[in-house]
Amino acid sequence: MDILTEILEQEDVLVLEEETTDQRELVVFNDEVNTFDHVINTLVQVCRHSLEQAEQCTMLIHYKGKCTVKLGSFTELQAMCTAIHDRGISADIV
Repeated sequence: MDILTEILEQEDVLVLEEETTDQRELVVFNDEVNTFDHVINTLVQVCRHSLEQAEQCTMLIHYKGKCTVKLGSFTELQAMCTAIHDRGISADIV
């Protein structure tokens, strides 16, 4: 491996690390108010989950108390979090 190839590979790693440092989680929390169907439909509509993915997340929310439903930057997740709140479901970006 020549020195130029090594430098380029190191730069690629640095760029990748910089891009992923703003990675956040959109977490949905369990409650005793919303139905499974409502949470599933919300995840499909707001987070663009498949039906199967939304069902799995909803089961985790119910049994574990919370579930990370989406990963992304704060900016990407902010509108989704607001839309979930608008539907009466508790969520937060962490």
